[in-house]
Amino acid sequence: MSDSKYDAIVIGGGPAGYVCGIRLAQLGQKVAVVELEEFGGVCLNWGCIPSKALISNAHLYHKAQHSEDVGISVSGVELSVEKMQEWKASVVKKLTGGVRSLLKANGATIVWGKGKLTSKNTVEVTADDGSVSTLTAEKAIIVATGSATIQVPGFEFDGERIIGAREAVSLRKIPKRLVVVGGGVIGLELGMVYQTFGSDLTVVELTAALLPGIDVECRKVVERSVKKRGAKILTETRADSITKNDDGSLTLSVTRDGATEAIDCDVCLVAVGMKPRAAGLGLEDLGVEIDPRGFVPTNDVCETNVPGIYAIGDVSGAPMLAHKASKEGEVCAEVVAGEKAGKDWVTVPSVVFTDPEIASVGQTAEEARSEGIDVSVGKFPFAALGRAMSIRETDGFVKVVTESSSGRVLGIHIVGPAASDLISEAALALEMTATSEDLALTIHPHPTLGEALMEASAASLGRAIHIVNR
Repeated sequence: MSDSKYDAIVIGGGPAGYVCGIRLAQLGQKVAVVELEEFGGVCLNWGCIPSKALISNAHLYHKAQHSEDVGISVSGVELSVEKMQEWKASVVKKLTGGVRSLLKANGATIVWGKGKLTSKNTVEVTADDGSVSTLTAEKAIIVATGSATIQVPGFEFDGERIIGAREAVSLRKIPKRLVVVGGGVIGLELGMVYQTFGSDLTVVELTAALLPGIDVECRKVVERSVKKRGAKILTETRADSITKNDDGSLTLSVTRDGATEAIDCDVCLVAVGMKPRAAGLGLEDLGVEIDPRGFVPTNDVCETNVPGIYAIGDVSGAPMLAHKASKEGEVCAEVVAGEKAGKDWVTVPSVVFTDPEIASVGQTAEEARSEGIDVSVGKFPFAALGRAMSIRETDGFVKVVTESSSGRVLGIHIVGPAASDLISEAALALEMTATSEDLALTIHPHPTLGEALMEASAASLGRAIHIVNR
């Protein structure tokens, strides 16, 4: 590719980068988006979308196995892993192809290769064939290189028996015994998928509980669910080493309560988190600050400490979530194009696609109290909701945390059916500075799962209808 001049260059085509590229083009900017592998980043290729496709199948499989409880006799329910993987791949292909089409349709230029900053306004791109081209940006260079799986020394991935999330969404055989190192979001989501498909699941977590950072009552519901299905949960347990045995199995050595234990398995999924991909981009040479954790700090308009160089998405800091990345992509594009924009959101929703799901916005009651805020808490269980009963998904609840004096909603936490969908109303409530009365007085259609949010808000005021007020 010959040297080219642009208004802006985006390095990385994930949820932050491709959104930024599309929005820049919409605003009349000449933009190039540089991508090394495939558009859509971790999320579309081996993260959010593939895992949720498998999770959806696991949920369907589980329901089919228990359909006789409601008078539907199903025989011959079989799992074809090959066919499932082909279907999952078709979803990914459709979405990544769609991203490329949207970039082109909006007028953005796609450049394939590895990008590296060589100055404040130039990017050197090395293609797969080794050819090198230089792109020049008049206004901005936007770093959107995302994140990568953390590898634990001694547990290096081999792609078959010791794997990360990337390999876990593409398994062609259900492991008989699966050990997950890391009881966080990724490990528990994928662990429960394969547990549903028949794997004996063991989860090894270093901290005192699964899903660190999640509302305590919410995560306890999920922990009960995974244990009820037969999983072995080892908290406050350190994974020390792993041995590959001659018969193809693995033996994991762990330390628990000061004693060493051995765990035999067929596959070990290491899911201890993600790390930013800021190294090797030439940022340090240009004086761009990178913090001790490897993130590139930015201000409220996504700009780094070096004017004209921006960072968005996972590489710019937590929360490392696709929807936060995309919002930053839009903000950054508008700023570069001369529009008024900023990272002024009140909250970023988080979702855990376990079974049942967990979704949260804002503060927990404990966090608010630690700041000296007097809070009121309203809870409504799905077990008391007609819609939840009718779909056989009654585990969990909606919890609304408010400031006692004003009724202002501080946080909403949901564990149960469709929590991932219900949380959007909760996020809007925080963005609009809604009160518990606003939510309680809003008529919610019946019978729906959303009624639980209305009832929980009423419960925080002591006037819920379908449960006894405490």
